[in-house]
Amino acid sequence: MATRHLTIAMNGVTGRMGRNQHLERSIAAIRADGGVTLPDGDVIVPDPILVGRNAERLQALCDTYGVSRWSTDLEAVLADPEVDIYFDAQLTSLRAPAVRAAIEAGKAVYCEKPLADDHATSLGLARLAAERGVPNGIVHDKLFLPGLVKLRRLIDSEFFGRILSVRIDFGYWVFEGLTEPSQRPSWNSRKEDGGSIILDMYPHWQYVIEDLFGPIRSVVTVGATHVTSRVDEQGRTFTPTADDAAYGILELEGGAIVQAHSSWTTRVHRGELVEFHVDGTQGSAVAGLRDCRQQHRSATPRPVWNPDLHNPIDFRAGWLEVPDIGVAKNGFRAQWERFLTHVATGEPFPWSLAAGARGSQLVDAAMRSWAERRWVDLEEVIA
Repeated sequence: MATRHLTIAMNGVTGRMGRNQHLERSIAAIRADGGVTLPDGDVIVPDPILVGRNAERLQALCDTYGVSRWSTDLEAVLADPEVDIYFDAQLTSLRAPAVRAAIEAGKAVYCEKPLADDHATSLGLARLAAERGVPNGIVHDKLFLPGLVKLRRLIDSEFFGRILSVRIDFGYWVFEGLTEPSQRPSWNSRKEDGGSIILDMYPHWQYVIEDLFGPIRSVVTVGATHVTSRVDEQGRTFTPTADDAAYGILELEGGAIVQAHSSWTTRVHRGELVEFHVDGTQGSAVAGLRDCRQQHRSATPRPVWNPDLHNPIDFRAGWLEVPDIGVAKNGFRAQWERFLTHVATGEPFPWSLAAGARGSQLVDAAMRSWAERRWVDLEEVIA
């Protein structure tokens, strides 16, 4: 058995997502478990270098997670021949130049989505990575969630028959910062700083929809900035400029229709923060982050509309839990293990920067739909 070390420059881990999901629950967890074991018995051990702009916060993270190296000089890190992988979890507005520099330095690249603020830039990065021949990938963590893994099992077993429609209901109330602190950073509410729920969530909807249900043909979307006053981290009141809710309908190849409701201005009355309700000719299912319930055609009740009587049917009682198979890993960690294996062995990794560019294509189409108040085919966005 051989051990191979891969050095990863991790940029942006001082932020919430970078620290919690990528550093703590992925790379640090993999290191604590001794690395990623390959089928032939060899082991990959990731060695992180933390990169950012705040030396004090980087040192604190190194002390917390047992990391020996950090740097505020990205250029020097990318010039280091010992660095194998560049990872980016910065603000979206900062990501594209850093990813481009890493590709040009010959590093493997793995980054959060969205890949860039617009499709043209995302596509340019994907093409550059392909031209330079560097391993590359985009984070598509939702595909590894237990609830969606169970939903995929239903799809693969042809449980649904022909899929007719999907309803995506996502969101929660993001506090304004007036009576209690907001759960999200204030830049999320400023368009000029890369904020936008469409830019944040539509890349997720793109890869979930297309990976599970098929290609997206066209989209119509209306965005809104419902909350008109918020308070930033310094206690200053500001006027939000980014959309905090989006109401979309997507038409898929084959005719299925997806309704996607995304909101930071709603209060939760469902099992989880996001639910995917799938209806087919032979059955239906509702999947969340961890759970999935199904109802087959043979168990479907026969309701009759009568507003003058109390409904006699307990509709929820007729749904069955889809069981777990094995122990589910953190979705971010599971995809990190796949990417590390891809870099070390060349094993195929389907979630490339080109897949990330497809997410940006949907964002641009949705933004154009909102601005022009019409359906937009994805082919209308630069290919």
